[in-house]
Formats: sequence, C-alpha cells, structure tokens
Amino acid sequence: MRLFLLILFGLLVVSCKTETPSNRPNVNTNIVANANKNVNLPNSAADKVPVYTYEIVNTFKHDSQAFTQGLFFYNGFLYEGTGQKGASELRKVELETGKVVQKVGLAKSSFGEGATVLNDKIYQLTWQEGRGFIYDAATFKLLGDFGYAGEGWGLTSDGKNPIMSDGTHIIRVVDPETFKTLRTLVVNNENGRPLMQINELEYIKGEIWANIWHSEEIGKPNHIARIDPNSGKLLGWIDLGGISPDDVERDEENTLNGIAYDATNDRIFVTGKRWKKLFEIKIKPKQ
Repeated sequence: MRLFLLILFGLLVVSCKTETPSNRPNVNTNIVANANKNVNLPNSAADKVPVYTYEIVNTFKHDSQAFTQGLFFYNGFLYEGTGQKGASELRKVELETGKVVQKVGLAKSSFGEGATVLNDKIYQLTWQEGRGFIYDAATFKLLGDFGYAGEGWGLTSDGKNPIMSDGTHIIRVVDPETFKTLRTLVVNNENGRPLMQINELEYIKGEIWANIWHSEEIGKPNHIARIDPNSGKLLGWIDLGGISPDDVERDEENTLNGIAYDATNDRIFVTGKRWKKLFEIKIKPKQ
C-alpha cells in the first residue's frame, strides 16, 4: 500500500509541472511579445525619447546686443523680437550680413517676447503685461493689440492659429482675432513630469520645436524639445551642446533662444540671447 501511494504521488508531481508559453498550443507567443511592446510604461524602452544632434551648414553674423526672444523667417528675411525694458524691438534682418534693415521699438516699460507672422500680420508678445501687439508685416505699422492671461514667452503659428507658451508646461493654441485660447497642450518630459519653462517656439514640418529656458537645469544644456502639436507628446530632443559661440561673454541669461525655419528652402536657423553668431543647422540622429 505504501509503495502504491509513493507511485501515485510521483505521477501527480510530473503532471503538475509548470507550462511555458512555448509548450502551450493555445498561446500565440507573437501576440504576447507584441502586447508587451505596446505597454506604455514610464522609462521603458518603448517610451525612450530619441535624441538628435546637429551639423552646422552656415554661420552668419548676429547682433550681440540683441536679447533674442522671438525669431522667424519670412519672405527672404529674418524677423527678430528682442527683450529687456528700454531695448525691446521688432526687427527685420538681412540674413547674409546680420544688418537690421527695418525696426520698431516698444515702449520703454515693455519687455518684448516671442513673435510670429500669420496672414501678413506680425504678432509680438510682452513678458508680464498680458498684452501683445499686431503689426503690418510689410510696414511695421501698428494695427492693434490684444490681451491674454498669464505671462507671454514664445510664439509661433501653424498657418492657421498662433501658438504660444507662458513659461509653464502648457502650450496654448489661440484665435488670431481675439487671442482667446482654443485648446491647450500639456507637455510632459520622458519621465511623465511637467516640462516647465517652455520658451521660444517654431513650427517645423508639423511639429512644435521649443527652446527650454535654462535647459541645463534639467541636465540638457542647449537642448530643443520636439513636441506633437495635437497631443503635446514629447517627440524628441535636439542636443545643440557645444554650438554656443566661444566669443560671447557668457552670463546666466545668454541662453540658446531663437529658432527660425525657411520652409521654401528647408533651412533651420538657431541663435541665442546676445550671441554674435546665428547658425544654419542640419538635424541628424545622434549615434
């Protein structure tokens, strides 16, 4: 009887061995693998944000007194909004020489911020006044102004609506006539935390590119964020480390700030606050 019980116990142990997916005919291992790839986990390999680097194509002169707050390319010229009270301007700049060919000054009490063009009108923000200005793009004649809640930082356009940042992780798409917010984008970093201090903006090939003010504070000096304009998702980083010109007398405010895109010739330009150079760059994957 004891021998019979020992044999029976052995048979039960063998029959209860743990099965693996490979020896279970009703489990499709490909489906399991694919499902695991699609799991949205923070810091997982599936969610790794790509990083790009750059190649300098051309170098141009840039006014070292220009505290660059907004930059865009329009009809063959660079347009630049500068900051600091008593020195804030909107400028039209000849790319090849860096010469300012047209400008208009803001009131001495105003601190100019981001600027963009839409429907032959130039929009320019101010920092803490909650007020922006609209100019005729050809003459720089003041056409009107507009108000908004919070601070004004960066400004660009998707061809239909202005898109602005306010120094937080929120980007607003606004109505060009009333400047009322139509929708907002919440931007988080690769760890799922708010990506703060989103600054100067540019719309490039269906993406929002954004300078991050003092990006060195998040361990990414001279980095530009690539953002999905529909969801706010962080699509990638562009590492411009080392591009800062050596001949600039550095201070804590002379950060990378200024992205312009020439859509006709597919050219990207970047500069910084009081930098002596403006760079045409080509983006490429980082090895």
